[in-house]
Amino acid sequence: MAETQTKSGHPKGLYFLFFTEMWERFSYYGMRAIFILFMTKILLMKDADASQIYGSYTGLVYLTPLLGGYLCDKFLGNRRSIIIGGILMAIGQLFMFLSASAGANGGVSIMWMGLTAIIIGNGFFKPNISTMVGQLYPANDRRIDSAFTIFYMGINLGAFFSPLVCGSMDFKWGFLAACLGMVASLISFILFQKKYLISEEGKEIGLPVKKLDLKSILMIVGSIGIVFFMLNFKQLFNSETDIISYFIYGSMILMPILILSDRSLTKVERNRIIVIFILAFFVIFFWGAFEQAGASLTLFADRQTERGIFGWEMPASYFQSVNPLAVIVLAPVVSMIWGYLYKKRLEPTSPYKMAIGLALVALGYVIIAIAVKGLGLGEKVSMWWLIGLYIVHSLGELCLSPIGLSMVSKLAPLRLSSLLMGTWFLANAAANKFAGTLSSLIPPSGEADPNVPVVYPSIVGFQITNLYEFFMLFIIMTGVAAGILFVLSSWLQKMMNEKHEEGIPHVEHQL
Repeated sequence: MAETQTKSGHPKGLYFLFFTEMWERFSYYGMRAIFILFMTKILLMKDADASQIYGSYTGLVYLTPLLGGYLCDKFLGNRRSIIIGGILMAIGQLFMFLSASAGANGGVSIMWMGLTAIIIGNGFFKPNISTMVGQLYPANDRRIDSAFTIFYMGINLGAFFSPLVCGSMDFKWGFLAACLGMVASLISFILFQKKYLISEEGKEIGLPVKKLDLKSILMIVGSIGIVFFMLNFKQLFNSETDIISYFIYGSMILMPILILSDRSLTKVERNRIIVIFILAFFVIFFWGAFEQAGASLTLFADRQTERGIFGWEMPASYFQSVNPLAVIVLAPVVSMIWGYLYKKRLEPTSPYKMAIGLALVALGYVIIAIAVKGLGLGEKVSMWWLIGLYIVHSLGELCLSPIGLSMVSKLAPLRLSSLLMGTWFLANAAANKFAGTLSSLIPPSGEADPNVPVVYPSIVGFQITNLYEFFMLFIIMTGVAAGILFVLSSWLQKMMNEKHEEGIPHVEHQL
């Protein structure tokens, strides 16, 4: 009887990781909610420059998990990696507080130091805490899908209340609140890791593989130096070359080649890894459109969205709480739908679910495109259009993101689990850098100065003169990607080589 209860419930370690991740996400999303507004209002940057920096920062945040995953697998283990990452991120948020305190005079240089520490710290923290969720369970345990859904709720709980807290303060206090959130995550992990990070077989998980040697220390220090150099490259050399783009997109090409060249991989392992990389490519288009939430959509909320409620003007950053709240509310509904379809033997496979996610993000932009069609400079739309976009995007996220994390956990060979989880986040790196580039295409807003000619952005020869054309770009991009993935889904499911029950693919469903 006790054994049945254990197998049907979840280990306490899952809820411990839930709590740790919730506070870390509070820190990250609290800072993210106010970052682009901080650059444009306090550091007095142009929209395009702020968007590119936003894309470089969020892109590198998802690139460094490759480093963290490698050092974890070879030397550090999950626990030590998470502690190192947490310390660096807390220091980074403290630098952001100091940057905001300094303002336009000297604040930019301090900001680079803060971003560097957050970027490297996230690389150690993010892939390793996600990997530990899967390690709590025996291989092929169907509870893993449900566990990742619960874990994902922790992410969204932290992401929900952080913009409300950090966005309601002056920028410097908002960054300090993000710093304290990271400290809370770090302290709880250090105090309770030995008690809760134990598998059902009674084994401690996430322990160091080898002692921390000089080589791994030099890799950490060298990585900090490289990231700081890349962030400052344009200022140091007065250059327009965006080396971060080359670095991120180059890594996206190089990593599949390096991993698939491993001769120890079996045919099944190789096919499963190929599926991970193909789906990672489509994820770029999803997150490239979705992550406008922290960039162009925040600027749109600030300047061309009516935010007044009973005489009070809601901060633009508050809109970033709509998505996590919608995820928290809708996740049980989506789980019930998948469970119902599973019983009816009609549940979509993982690739189909991800294609549905892409289609929903396109639909969200259809909603906002309708709202802004014919909108003039300085004119505003009702906030409900933007809220509607975020709700539809949240449904798309539920179809794609937890499914992707669960899929990587199941398909990746155990010896490469952290590295492939880091590679999955590499797709997010490319997507976030792409998001910053796309955000920089947002056309000018506000009243035009008749003495200054208006310069409109352009892409592949097409000039974007208004918000309707800007949002149509995302509709076309994600709509086409969704259609192609729908076509490829059956083939990808075969490549995954999962068990079949009476000819029906055995796929995950969320509980």
